[in-house]
Amino acid sequence: MATLIAKTAERIRQMAKIIDGKAISAQIRAELREEVSKMNTKPGLAVILVGDDLASHTYVRNKKAACEEVGMYSEVHYLPGETTESELLELIEKLNRDEKIHGILVQLPLPAHINESAVIKSIDPGKDVDCFHPYNVGRLTIGEPVFLPCTPAGIMELLSRSGIEVAGKRCVVVGRSNIVGKPIAIMLLHANGTVTVCHSKTKDLAEECRRAEILVSAVGRAGFITADMVSTGAVVIDVGINHGPDGKLCGDVDFAAVEPKASYITPVPGGVGPMTITMLLKNTLVAAKQRV
Repeated sequence: MATLIAKTAERIRQMAKIIDGKAISAQIRAELREEVSKMNTKPGLAVILVGDDLASHTYVRNKKAACEEVGMYSEVHYLPGETTESELLELIEKLNRDEKIHGILVQLPLPAHINESAVIKSIDPGKDVDCFHPYNVGRLTIGEPVFLPCTPAGIMELLSRSGIEVAGKRCVVVGRSNIVGKPIAIMLLHANGTVTVCHSKTKDLAEECRRAEILVSAVGRAGFITADMVSTGAVVIDVGINHGPDGKLCGDVDFAAVEPKASYITPVPGGVGPMTITMLLKNTLVAAKQRV
């Protein structure tokens, strides 16, 4: 019995602390709701959805509900899939001029006949709450951001509110997308982390990952990060949203195998995911304050 108790205690000691994205997101939303309630001008978010992508419709509904939760104004513009690029740009220009709208978000992906880059560049940088416009990406890069990209900003909040220090840590980011990989690498660098970015051409990826004290995976491949790629005591942030062989939602990280080795780890679902829309709300609040 004593041996069993000792083994159980050791297992509990070795288990990683789960970073609860739902709880941290709820905490931030409560803070936002309090701040919005004190404003004379209600922050306004406009979301544009082109086409009938089911996942995109779900994301848009969630964004609208989140706005209502914190007391923000929102409007959704549903456009048919055959909408032309010029028609979409015309709507964006109208929203750029609309004083009750402080943030504009065009739900991606767009239909193939619409130039995504042209659409992003048409949004007023002061209303670019996704932080995709080259102006805002540039300001982020030099350390003078107006807005912070939503998912990377959510990751930084998870680290900060979990008491995890970035300064001086070896940080490895797996993935180099414009939405997550590149901006989170920049933000970790600004937080004085020593940052390595890995990608499909990286030699000996497993060895690079094992060097990490903070490991961020954003590749979109279920179970891609295995236990042999993680050093004992590492902080593991899983950005991936995938479906496993059983059809269930899962991340990039083999959670069951990696969790015993990590000091902190984010689950999927319930880790990074809840933070993205919350940080979108925060950007909308920032945009509204700038126009008061």
